[in-house]
Amino acid sequence: MPSGLTILDVRDCLAQARSVTVLTGAGISADSGVPTFRGPEGLWKNYRPEELASPEAFARDPKLVWEWYNWRRELVATKQPNAAHKTLVALERRIEHFWLITQNVDGLHALAGSQRLSEIHGNIWKVRCTQCNRVSPNRDLPLVYPPICTDCSGLLRPHIVWFGESLDQDDMTRSYQAVRTCDILLIIGTSGVVYPAASFAPIAKDGGALVVELNLDPTPNSSIVDVAFQGRAKDLVPLLGDAT
Repeated sequence: MPSGLTILDVRDCLAQARSVTVLTGAGISADSGVPTFRGPEGLWKNYRPEELASPEAFARDPKLVWEWYNWRRELVATKQPNAAHKTLVALERRIEHFWLITQNVDGLHALAGSQRLSEIHGNIWKVRCTQCNRVSPNRDLPLVYPPICTDCSGLLRPHIVWFGESLDQDDMTRSYQAVRTCDILLIIGTSGVVYPAASFAPIAKDGGALVVELNLDPTPNSSIVDVAFQGRAKDLVPLLGDAT
């Protein structure tokens, strides 16, 4: 295991790497002011996310669920990508084999310009038809209820992976391939303890990759990775993009 690596050492490793995979979580979005929507700050009209983000909740009261997502969309619409998002875009443009896996649904990576991207939990700015399954972008604010599919007139739902639902298999195949074959895995702003993300660090290490964690606080992964840095994503990640 590498020991004593500084963040500038990691920057130099990135400058030489041909294959880099990145996993991001709520920490990178928090630096743009995006609430977590979990815990006390996530309460909405006395509902917790677990009560609304499920197929059962949508089947029971789709209007209520859409009201909650409309509220979230209005909050996220006021936020912009930060320096960490932008640095990852610059790395993508420079590195031959680059893949970004995000657990965030706010769309800020795409807004910043990321293209080689798996949004494994979905995107709040996309909708999916409950009848024909067509996925399409939708940035209507406020969203007019009921949102109807232009192809089949079916009711649209948020394109989000809800509690009790499986992640998209194509996304996961692509993500696991990127983790298995990378020279460097960056884990940014996430505890990485929820599967499948929890498996990424061990898989990358088994493949010989340098695994680097950047998070506000230590996590269970901190003892597994090769090097862990504590701090805000918007402060740490830009330090990785300065090498020429």
